[in-house]
Amino acid sequence: MTSSTSTPSPAGSSLESLPPSEDITALRQEIDQLDTDILRLIQRRTEVSRQIGAIRRAEGGPRIVLSREQAVLARFRELGPEGRELGMMLLRLGRGRLGRA
Repeated sequence: MTSSTSTPSPAGSSLESLPPSEDITALRQEIDQLDTDILRLIQRRTEVSRQIGAIRRAEGGPRIVLSREQAVLARFRELGPEGRELGMMLLRLGRGRLGRA
């Protein structure tokens, strides 16, 4: 029996396909920028969602629209169970937990 000289990474690629360790700094900088962008977008999404909720309530509409929330959760389904959790967190940020005024 022969053994492979490479060990699979969690993503399924071999160590030979990974960038050299000196690239880690650049990759970390990219992650930091992505995190900054994600936070900015989440803050904007939360603001827009709260505006929609305020308009809907002012017009006598429901606090939440379940079909809309299901559509949002469906977008995150490709990320697996964690995607659903992420979608739920985004919904809560925009409308708060159910049962709160």
